[in-house]
Amino acid sequence: MHGAAADAATEAARRAGALVEELRARDSAAHRAGMARFGIAVERASGVPVPALRALARRVGKDHALAQALWATAHHEARLLACFVDDPGAVTEAQAEAWALDFDSWDVCDQAATSLLDRSPQAWSLAVRWAGRDEPWVRRAAFALMAGLAVHDVAAADTAFLALLPLIGQAATDERPYVRKGVNWALRSLGKRNEALRVAALACAREILAAANRRAGGTRGGGAGDRSARWVAADAIRELGAAAPGRQPKRGS
Repeated sequence: MHGAAADAATEAARRAGALVEELRARDSAAHRAGMARFGIAVERASGVPVPALRALARRVGKDHALAQALWATAHHEARLLACFVDDPGAVTEAQAEAWALDFDSWDVCDQAATSLLDRSPQAWSLAVRWAGRDEPWVRRAAFALMAGLAVHDVAAADTAFLALLPLIGQAATDERPYVRKGVNWALRSLGKRNEALRVAALACAREILAAANRRAGGTRGGGAGDRSARWVAADAIRELGAAAPGRQPKRGS
């Protein structure tokens, strides 16, 4: 990195440092304790609420270099802020892969997936590729991406989402809680997109449930993967069987 590029990186790092100091000045032990109760990693957090971070992002504006510098600080809220100020069009495959390996909490994972990466040119390929990864936060990010795409990619054809259902079915047996909840979130979100996808998602959920019961030899018992699959399926059937499409479900935290 030379000349103007080096100067720009230095300035971005300076601004990122100033923003981290601003975040630390807003430190709230009470909010940080609340974050911890919801399973958020708070070791490097200041306890700044997401609405305040979004307001700060609006003040700062879109800035890819600043987002990179904020992420590099490893400060929890700075990484959330990076997701809000980055330019989706400037995100590269290398950046997405590097950030995914840094995920250490469901909120950072989900905000990166649904506030940034789902609007990037790589969104669909990342969702498909990461669904087969073993790292828990990377795999959860795959399904958070699918949930985000169901909301934000208004131009995508139903066939694109139908192609995701086998990936959801395959991952339903992942017993890790945050992965399992991500899989369920994706399934419910696809089903809420429109009536045709609701029918398809319900059929997928019913097959997930039936497959778990076949493996277990009944509607109870079986291994951890079977119990996980039953939960993913039953929760989706309960919501999609009763709800009209168009109203998106809450994330699976």
